[in-house]
Amino acid sequence: VQLQASGGGLVQPGGSLRLSCAASGSMFSLYHMSWFRQAPGKSRELVATVTSGSSTNYGDSVKGRFTISRDNAKNTVYLQMNSLKPEDTAVYFCQAVMAPRIYWGQGTQVTVSS
Repeated sequence: VQLQASGGGLVQPGGSLRLSCAASGSMFSLYHMSWFRQAPGKSRELVATVTSGSSTNYGDSVKGRFTISRDNAKNTVYLQMNSLKPEDTAVYFCQAVMAPRIYWGQGTQVTVSS
């Protein structure tokens, strides 16, 4: 599986962005898909997960602001980010898991600044 993340950019505080992660290969619907982020000098943290059964889970810092979703027909997972804050600035990575296999995308930069 190859993952291609896109949609990052510069946005003002309070703004919105939608990230996309397109997956190659088959059996996308069987993968648990997640978004992680890593800010400079910090460890990578889980942002959100959508399971193969479409259950979702969010990190505490993004609950109520971010929404993860998937479109299995397009082999794509999305992260809708609303009410963005400067502390959301990071490189965002998508991950695909079907144990024991784990795959990572290349990351897309999100910068929240006025």
